[in-house]
Amino acid sequence: MTPQNRYGPQYGPDITFLGVPRCTWSDPATYADADVVVLGAPFDGGTSHRPGTRFGPQYIRQTCYLPQVGSRPSLALRVDGLRGDLTVRDAGDVEMYSGDAERSVRDLEEAVYAIASNGAIPLVLGGDHTIAWPDAAGVARHVGQGRVSMIHFDAHADTGDIEFGSLVGHGTPMRRLLESGAVRGDRFLQLGLRGYWPGPETLAWMAGQGMRSYEMAEIVARGLEECLTEAFAIATDDCDGVFLSVDIDVCDPGHAPGTGTPEPGGLTARQLLDAVRRVAYELPVAGVDVVEVSPPYDHADITSALANRVVLEVLSGIARRRRDDRDGTSWDPRRPLLDGR
Repeated sequence: MTPQNRYGPQYGPDITFLGVPRCTWSDPATYADADVVVLGAPFDGGTSHRPGTRFGPQYIRQTCYLPQVGSRPSLALRVDGLRGDLTVRDAGDVEMYSGDAERSVRDLEEAVYAIASNGAIPLVLGGDHTIAWPDAAGVARHVGQGRVSMIHFDAHADTGDIEFGSLVGHGTPMRRLLESGAVRGDRFLQLGLRGYWPGPETLAWMAGQGMRSYEMAEIVARGLEECLTEAFAIATDDCDGVFLSVDIDVCDPGHAPGTGTPEPGGLTARQLLDAVRRVAYELPVAGVDVVEVSPPYDHADITSALANRVVLEVLSGIARRRRDDRDGTSWDPRRPLLDGR
């Protein structure tokens, strides 16, 4: 039986991301002209602490003070990632069940693969970080096993083996990806790690895979820009595409309180938005997910608004990259805003 998909979230009103046109992931004709297809993954069956991320796609789609249906011209990049410079469609949510994690990740991988193999970039709204496994695996099935590198923003490594008696959960997706061969360990870059997990055994396993993790102390000492530049060089070496996975808890809880496992001492919202913009502009992004937004623990929609803007920065960065590739120009973030660029 073909998995069902719904428009808007599985757990909320019938909406698309800021009012973009709808499509159906299992019917490629409905997104034949799309550059990016948004897909919801309302799953929190892999959480280990606070649940609620099943409501994430709903809030990420709609948390914006501007008109729900309209353009979103970027002041920094001078492109419109929703209208004119990119064609974006929303395929609704894959139905995912907390009581059947294996089925949920299998169905999500099929949807992501279908979108990628039909020429669009899948942009998945989570959901807890369990979904990064099927998201990146689906993209790798199209691009090639081991040909996709990973840029992973997170407070946590998510490289556990068996957590709470399960191989499937939000603490294990990166290990599952590496074990499957979908992503290479030596092309796996993590930024923002901090806190008190995982332990020595898991850290030793990560080192054995050749993973590169930029812990917050290193980012503070060296500067985020320098760490990103180094990570980008590794990510683009002998790979054909980059998967961007953004766990909103990479930000300090003061900037992203609505998340399942908050860890003090993270990036600011400004740092995350600038970093994501650089990824989308400078790297050949083949897939994206934005995860771990838990609206029940949010305050004044702070976290949902940030996640919404993360998505818009991705879209704007991709749009500007494509424009500059076409026109033979380049973007310099140091230039004044009103210089006619």
